[in-house]
Amino acid sequence: MLAQLSTFSLLGIEAHPVQVEVDISPASLPKTVLVGLAEQAVRESTHRIERALVNCGYERPIERIVINLSPADLPKDAASFDLPIALGLLAASGQVASDRFGEYAAVGELALDGTLRPVKGALSMALAARAQGCRGLVVPIQNVRESAVVEGVEIIPVASLTEAVGLFTEQLEILPADFSWDAAFERMLQHPVDYSDVKGQESAKRAMTVAAAGMHHLLMIGPPGTGKTLLASRLPTILPPLTPEESLETTRIWSAVGRLASDEPLVVHRPFRAPHHTISEAGLVGGGSTPTPGEISLAHNGVLFLDELPEFNRRTLEVLRQPLEENRVTISRAMGSLTFPANVMLVAAMNPCPCGYRGDLRKTCTCSPVQVERYLAKISGPLLDRIDIHVEVPAVPFRELSAQRTGTTSAIMREQVLQAREMQHRRFANSPIKVNAKMSPRDLRKYCRLTTDAETLLKAAMDEMGLSARAHDKILRVARTIADLETADLIDAVHISEAISYRTLDRRYWG
Repeated sequence: MLAQLSTFSLLGIEAHPVQVEVDISPASLPKTVLVGLAEQAVRESTHRIERALVNCGYERPIERIVINLSPADLPKDAASFDLPIALGLLAASGQVASDRFGEYAAVGELALDGTLRPVKGALSMALAARAQGCRGLVVPIQNVRESAVVEGVEIIPVASLTEAVGLFTEQLEILPADFSWDAAFERMLQHPVDYSDVKGQESAKRAMTVAAAGMHHLLMIGPPGTGKTLLASRLPTILPPLTPEESLETTRIWSAVGRLASDEPLVVHRPFRAPHHTISEAGLVGGGSTPTPGEISLAHNGVLFLDELPEFNRRTLEVLRQPLEENRVTISRAMGSLTFPANVMLVAAMNPCPCGYRGDLRKTCTCSPVQVERYLAKISGPLLDRIDIHVEVPAVPFRELSAQRTGTTSAIMREQVLQAREMQHRRFANSPIKVNAKMSPRDLRKYCRLTTDAETLLKAAMDEMGLSARAHDKILRVARTIADLETADLIDAVHISEAISYRTLDRRYWG
């Protein structure tokens, strides 16, 4: 007898439809054959499924069993096929009959006692089930909250193989899970940290506001202990809230790598990722024999923070250059190419020298010029040129540390950022770009109109500082954001002046 069921295979962050076909025929010796480009984890599942069937009280078929996972050219590498294969074995052996096999898809990993364990990428599978026109998707109960985010398809939670059989044979009624977007987003504006925690550093907070308003990449340079990490970690508190579409995009990535917390079915805060400087290239941008997303994709729609920037391997940093320009990562392997989204705001922090105290008035730098040059040379010019804002974070005086008065709060900074983003929303209403940092050269000519004084100042800065064409465009983008913070239509000399000040540190430290 032949049985057919629908399921999905996760490849990258995309779920592809798979048809599970199980055929049982008489044979002198029992044998199980699994075909369809199944990887090791799937091939091993037959032993697990057989014991789960027996331990749940069902009969193990002892004839010749052929299990086909179609399409045959699509790699299958996950334990999520356990549940549909087990149901197919029961149907093909005549132990279960159901008309629902054509309406519902199923995913889930089986334990030996028949209970279901969670799978990666349940959200992508739910989206694919809706796209395929399935009535519903049967998932392990641990995956139900993230899957229920998808509207237009029934998400049925089951805890064991016996519950799944009861559902398909209509002997057990299980109601589809529901989801409330309002309840999920109630927690969006609740942040445990605030910029009021950071004493002093008002100029750095201003740079943070400008960066957040236009989604500009930012580099902080300063001695140890001046608050660079504190400033960066509070950046999500002033960024605009995630839209439902952005939240769904980000959650898909986290679901595909199994990073979603069981009590948080949806990523509602902008991600903040701070990988250690020993991270590999594959860990940063993604990779592996079967490519998986890296840290830059986990930070999609959020912040990627690289602390101690020169301590990263130079080759690891260089792989960031293309993703920062294109907002995506493409990884090619013999099996094909996969593309992961990587629309991030890069924030980096570093010391001015190996000892950290170059130019500090409190301590004497012990580094030789050669050591300083070798330290700074770890950051290439092309990567540095892609960072819009460079800001110095000096040591905070004692009087500011001991003052009772709090500095600028996240609420004040967020209000300014939202005001500037609103102007950009109106400006780019009919454009695929949404923020000033992504403006093309054509957009710069259209939207960055300068006053006469501003044009004169920019020309003088280009001649004196020897800025590249990319740096010229970066200054215009930052100046446009500064003007938006003041709700100004034209870019004035004061806006250009502040934007230029954010490009002087690279000339000071890197010559």
